[in-house]
Amino acid sequence: MALTLPGHSAPAVGFEVPLEMLAACHGRVQHQCETLQRLVAHVQTHGADRPAQEAASAVMRYFDTAARHHHEDEEQDLFPALLDSMAGSDAVCLRELTASLCSDHRRLEQRWAALRQRLLQVTEGAASTLADADIPGFVQLYEQHIAREEAELLPMAARLLSDAELDRIGLAMRARRWA
Repeated sequence: MALTLPGHSAPAVGFEVPLEMLAACHGRVQHQCETLQRLVAHVQTHGADRPAQEAASAVMRYFDTAARHHHEDEEQDLFPALLDSMAGSDAVCLRELTASLCSDHRRLEQRWAALRQRLLQVTEGAASTLADADIPGFVQLYEQHIAREEAELLPMAARLLSDAELDRIGLAMRARRWA
């Protein structure tokens, strides 16, 4: 399996290549984080105008659905498959990695919940204290999380998981989105 993770400038990928799909999702997360950063300056200059409302709505839609599914894909399918692949081996490093990434997910979800309330104000055209939100902290945590997944998790999964297991993960990811 050819795995091109860093940069992931490949065209859209599908569920038949779940690791590449997870990597492509990282690019979309980064794009949404960039939109968040631009939105702060826009709202300071133009208020919660129509473009700001649309951007805030799009960011909310992404993090409420696709980002949530991404975390579920990892925690419900990828992490358990990796741990199962190490059955009988000393998988301490892998358990520590997946536990740390799950902890990141919880921290990101907590930060998202607070940030979402500020974005909701923008979508409603209300004055927002978006500049006071910890968008830099949210973005930085996501950048660190993505870097670790791309440097450690996804290459490890590419080495350890069989094609059959990757197919099962891809089917589970598809089912999660079409359920």
